[in-house]
Amino acid sequence: KEMGVSSDKLKAKVVELHEFNPMLGFRGCRLGVVYPEINEMQVKAIFEAALEVQAAGKKPLPEIEVPLVGKLEEFLKIKALVHKVARETGAEGKLHYAVGTMIEVPRAALTADEIAKEADFLSFGTNDLTQMTCGFSRDDAGKFLKHYVEMGIYERDPFQSIDQTGVGILMQLCVEKARKANPKIEIGICGEHGGEPKSVEFCHRI
Repeated sequence: KEMGVSSDKLKAKVVELHEFNPMLGFRGCRLGVVYPEINEMQVKAIFEAALEVQAAGKKPLPEIEVPLVGKLEEFLKIKALVHKVARETGAEGKLHYAVGTMIEVPRAALTADEIAKEADFLSFGTNDLTQMTCGFSRDDAGKFLKHYVEMGIYERDPFQSIDQTGVGILMQLCVEKARKANPKIEIGICGEHGGEPKSVEFCHRI
């Protein structure tokens, strides 16, 4: 009531926002591209907090990671917004910060040379990258992956240990293209695979 929105209108909006496949839907950087005010609010909070920490005598280094990027243009829009907020908050010139992206979408891995020229760092989001590369829903694959492992179709559950001959090849290609375009770029990994020994060993090799 305080917002002047009826319950019927609110319910209609909820129905409108429903997605049949939200894992491939309106999330990640797509939200920030269409509704930049969301990212603007988040980045402003990061910079204001970092400036407070810096004023207390510490040396913060905010690393702003853009999720679910598939095209360079998506990253550039969010990166420009980050720099804009840095100017507005007074962080520009006072605070060292980095802007990078997650590599979760196969297209981002295939065009890593383009992205690496503009990003300060890359971080593999291996759960989503596995999901999109293998065509498995990570929320539903448990119904059959156990049987696949038992039958030898997969040596291990690819959501628990990196599929080195599939997803891993894509990761290796990404690293090679990124380092060729930007030899100094930092590349990392996040997600459950980062704590699995065979996956960690593989990442060190590539």
